[in-house]
Amino acid sequence: VTWYTNDNMPAQDVSAQISSLSAHVNQAPLPQELKNRISSRLNRFAKMSSSTDVFDEVEHLANYIDWVTNLPWDKRSEDVLDLNRAKEILDKHHYGLADIKNRVLEFISIMKLNKERQGNIARAPILCFVGLVGTGKTTVAYSIAEALGRQIARVPFGGMGSALDLRGQSRVHPEAEPGQIIKAIKKAGTKNPVVLLDEIDRTADDARSSIMGVLIELLDPEQNHAFHDYYIDFSFNLSEVLFVTTANNTTNISTAVLDRLEVIQMPSYTDEEKITIGKSYMLPRVIEESGLPREVLVIQDEVWASVVRPLGYDAGMRTLERTIEGIARKVAREYVEGKLKQLTLTPENIKQYLPSY
Repeated sequence: VTWYTNDNMPAQDVSAQISSLSAHVNQAPLPQELKNRISSRLNRFAKMSSSTDVFDEVEHLANYIDWVTNLPWDKRSEDVLDLNRAKEILDKHHYGLADIKNRVLEFISIMKLNKERQGNIARAPILCFVGLVGTGKTTVAYSIAEALGRQIARVPFGGMGSALDLRGQSRVHPEAEPGQIIKAIKKAGTKNPVVLLDEIDRTADDARSSIMGVLIELLDPEQNHAFHDYYIDFSFNLSEVLFVTTANNTTNISTAVLDRLEVIQMPSYTDEEKITIGKSYMLPRVIEESGLPREVLVIQDEVWASVVRPLGYDAGMRTLERTIEGIARKVAREYVEGKLKQLTLTPENIKQYLPSY
């Protein structure tokens, strides 16, 4: 619900809006202390409703109420702790990566045992996937969320220039808004999502130390149960969040933050692994997304070496994905124009369909 006022609003309309806001707050599952704090301000504004000075104040408070009442203060998802299901999901999305898959399955096993014995979930390790661009760091985080049946929200750190981007800005500023962490929680809609802190090594140089300070609080189980966002101005419990982080390298990550992370190196892919991933994972997905009938495009085995290395060695998978997508686009156009009904790529014709980089 979005509430608003304007400078021409009559006093009785302001009073009606304050009453509506009060009812909305009373019905929302807010912490009682926060509910009392908001109600106190609304009561004060109600006494000032005949003053034109109160119009903007009510509008700002309405925006604040809209934020806090849409946060999942007591809403959580139920974890799916099925090892066979988790293994199927990991295998479906990722080829190889045995060590990483085993580490995820180990964690799920510990969660399951703790829930059966104690009725609660063990505190999650904070995994940090480190590797070159295109090695699958981000997609692993999404697979973990799917395996656990949790919602996921991503917080990009690339180029982040202020700790306030994470922490939010005080409401005394006219354009204030919550930080990226609270926004991620609201987007996820539960208080126990997977929150992906993506590329934490790529913050702006002049803001790195302050951002790392906020990260320490986020990732420390002794502190994150009462995370304080400056806009919300009330503690939010992040202890049930499963944080997953990624980085290209650990050089720019502070020692104190690294101490709270379990660093897992993402391997580079060999040509043989890329061929398997291209044939079994990427090509079927790209064909489906392009709208082509499955039988229209066939790539002979001896052609894959050229598809994998159009420009030479690349440790990641993004160039391969772009190459396959480029091939599919050209085939899709010729198919729509009626120039072909089926195409088999061979060493003789492959160069016609490789994209130009």
